Amino acid sequence: MTIQINTDKTVDGTEERIAPYVAQIESKLSRFSDNITRIEVHLSDEDGNKDGLTTKRCLLEARLKNRKPIAVTNQTDSYDQAIAGALNKLTASLETIMGKLRNH
Repeated sequence: MTIQINTDKTVDGTEERIAPYVAQIESKLSRFSDNITRIEVHLSDEDGNKDGLTTKRCLLEARLKNRKPIAVTNQTDSYDQAIAGALNKLTASLETIMGKLRNH
Protein backbone atom coordinates (compact mmCIF):
# COMPACT_ATOMS: atom_id res chain seq x y z
CA MET A 1 0.00 0.00 0.00
CA THR A 2 1.54 3.24 -1.18
CA ILE A 3 0.63 6.47 0.61
CA GLN A 4 0.92 9.70 -1.35
CA ILE A 5 0.47 13.01 0.47
CA ASN A 6 -0.51 16.13 -1.47
CA THR A 7 -0.67 19.56 0.15
CA ASP A 8 -1.68 23.00 -0.99
CA LYS A 9 0.70 25.94 -0.70
CA THR A 10 -0.50 26.84 2.82
CA VAL A 11 0.32 23.42 4.30
CA ASP A 12 3.79 22.44 5.52
CA GLY A 13 4.42 19.34 3.43
CA THR A 14 7.93 18.55 4.65
CA GLU A 15 8.74 14.91 5.25
CA GLU A 16 9.19 15.39 9.00
CA ARG A 17 5.80 17.12 9.24
CA ILE A 18 3.87 14.48 7.30
CA ALA A 19 5.70 11.38 8.65
CA PRO A 20 3.36 11.06 11.68
CA TYR A 21 0.35 11.23 9.33
CA VAL A 22 1.77 8.47 7.15
CA ALA A 23 2.37 6.30 10.23
CA GLN A 24 -1.17 6.97 11.47
CA ILE A 25 -2.68 6.03 8.10
CA GLU A 26 -0.56 2.87 7.80
CA SER A 27 -1.55 1.79 11.30
CA LYS A 28 -5.27 2.46 10.89
CA LEU A 29 -5.54 0.82 7.46
CA SER A 30 -3.05 -2.04 7.88
CA ARG A 31 -5.77 -4.70 8.01
CA PHE A 32 -6.96 -3.58 4.55
CA SER A 33 -3.48 -3.38 3.01
CA ASP A 34 -3.99 -6.51 0.89
CA ASN A 35 -6.95 -4.81 -0.80
CA ILE A 36 -5.55 -1.29 -1.19
CA THR A 37 -2.96 -0.39 -3.80
CA ARG A 38 -2.64 3.29 -2.96
CA ILE A 39 -3.95 5.94 -0.58
CA GLU A 40 -3.92 9.54 -1.77
CA VAL A 41 -4.12 12.19 0.93
CA HIS A 42 -5.02 15.77 0.04
CA LEU A 43 -4.52 18.34 2.81
CA SER A 44 -5.70 21.89 2.32
CA ASP A 45 -6.65 25.01 4.18
CA GLU A 46 -9.96 26.19 2.76
CA ASP A 47 -9.42 29.87 3.58
CA GLY A 48 -5.67 30.07 3.06
CA ASN A 49 -3.75 31.89 5.76
CA LYS A 50 -6.81 33.56 7.29
CA ASP A 51 -7.93 32.50 10.73
CA GLY A 52 -11.20 30.63 10.65
CA LEU A 53 -12.88 27.62 12.14
CA THR A 54 -13.28 24.28 10.39
CA THR A 55 -11.02 25.26 7.53
CA LYS A 56 -8.53 22.38 7.63
CA ARG A 57 -9.59 19.75 5.11
CA CYS A 58 -8.44 16.19 4.52
CA LEU A 59 -9.57 14.19 1.52
CA LEU A 60 -8.57 10.52 1.49
CA GLU A 61 -8.87 8.46 -1.68
CA ALA A 62 -8.34 4.72 -1.48
CA ARG A 63 -7.43 2.89 -4.68
CA LEU A 64 -8.70 -0.65 -4.26
CA LYS A 65 -7.61 -3.73 -6.18
CA ASN A 66 -10.15 -4.60 -8.90
CA ARG A 67 -12.65 -2.03 -7.56
CA LYS A 68 -13.48 1.61 -8.10
CA PRO A 69 -11.64 4.06 -5.83
CA ILE A 70 -13.49 5.48 -2.85
CA ALA A 71 -13.01 8.93 -1.35
CA VAL A 72 -13.97 10.56 1.92
CA THR A 73 -13.44 14.04 3.26
CA ASN A 74 -13.39 15.66 6.66
CA GLN A 75 -13.11 19.33 7.56
CA THR A 76 -12.34 20.65 11.04
CA ASP A 77 -10.11 22.98 13.07
CA SER A 78 -6.78 21.11 12.74
CA TYR A 79 -5.06 18.75 10.34
CA ASP A 80 -4.74 16.13 13.08
CA GLN A 81 -8.51 16.14 13.59
CA ALA A 82 -9.21 16.32 9.86
CA ILE A 83 -7.04 13.26 9.15
CA ALA A 84 -8.43 11.29 12.11
CA GLY A 85 -12.02 12.02 11.05
CA ALA A 86 -11.36 11.13 7.42
CA LEU A 87 -9.63 7.91 8.51
CA ASN A 88 -12.65 6.93 10.60
CA LYS A 89 -14.96 7.54 7.63
CA LEU A 90 -12.67 5.61 5.27
CA THR A 91 -12.35 2.69 7.69
CA ALA A 92 -16.14 2.47 8.00
CA SER A 93 -16.52 2.50 4.21
CA LEU A 94 -13.83 -0.15 3.75
CA GLU A 95 -15.42 -2.38 6.40
CA THR A 96 -18.73 -2.16 4.52
CA ILE A 97 -17.14 -2.91 1.15
CA MET A 98 -15.00 -5.78 2.42
CA GLY A 99 -17.94 -7.22 4.34
CA LYS A 100 -20.04 -7.27 1.17
CA LEU A 101 -17.20 -8.94 -0.73
CA ARG A 102 -16.88 -11.67 1.90
CA ASN A 103 -20.61 -12.37 1.76
CA HIS A 104 -20.58 -12.99 -2.00
